[in-house]
Amino acid sequence: MEKQRIRTLIENALAEDLGWGDVTTTSVLSGGEQGTAVAIAKDGLIVAGVSIFAEVFQVVAPSLSIKQLKNDGEKVAKGQIIAEITGELGNILRAERVALNIFQRLCGIATMTGRYVEAVRGTRAKIVDTRKTLPGFRVLDKYAVTVGGGSNHRFGLSDGILIKDNHIDAVGSITEAVARCRQKAHHLLKIEVECRNLDDVREALRCGADVIMLDNMTIPQMKQAVALVGGKALLEASGNVSLETVGEIAATGVDLISVGAITHSVKAADISLLIKKDG
Repeated sequence: MEKQRIRTLIENALAEDLGWGDVTTTSVLSGGEQGTAVAIAKDGLIVAGVSIFAEVFQVVAPSLSIKQLKNDGEKVAKGQIIAEITGELGNILRAERVALNIFQRLCGIATMTGRYVEAVRGTRAKIVDTRKTLPGFRVLDKYAVTVGGGSNHRFGLSDGILIKDNHIDAVGSITEAVARCRQKAHHLLKIEVECRNLDDVREALRCGADVIMLDNMTIPQMKQAVALVGGKALLEASGNVSLETVGEIAATGVDLISVGAITHSVKAADISLLIKKDG
């Protein structure tokens, strides 16, 4: 199912880009010219989605040959070649932009995730993603997070119960919201509660929440929450997380740190596709 979802994503992206055809390529080239193009890292990065990058070229023309020189999860330095594409140059040029758009985004996510993971190394905290992903790209965005060493939070609304502030305000209390979830949800679904202060943490703990989210809390508040919960529930820190703050947050003893920025504000990795010239 995921393979078909990715294939459909690629086909839709190509349809959007190609429209009625690549008028530049068909004007410049006579057709049938053969050659090789290389994908080169213009900066240090973690590779993610190289097989999907290759799939774009295969969708445009199955006759194109793709040689993957680096694998997902590998760190590459500036100037290193990640992959080579050989075949009809017109087809390579038609696939170029869509292939790079996807590949640069996934490598950017993996690279940024890797920086967060490195910043909390030596603590118990895991870096997890959020649902703040590019619409339609969630399966790819979350895959790239795992390549960078992070972990996935729930994939969608059906994966687990996360009672947020608006749910609580809608029914009046954490206690009421949790009680309704216990009554209606099946026994395999864990319940997470978003808490805005330490009183909320106490109430969520009394209700038997499996996971407690510390929403936009200060470092001292997080430390108090860790002591208060005492391992009776998983603790997730969320909000105001950056590379500058994540180490201090991890040091409080929380189990999870969710970082929306690794998918919703990520900078695309710098990768170029260049046609190799004779000699």
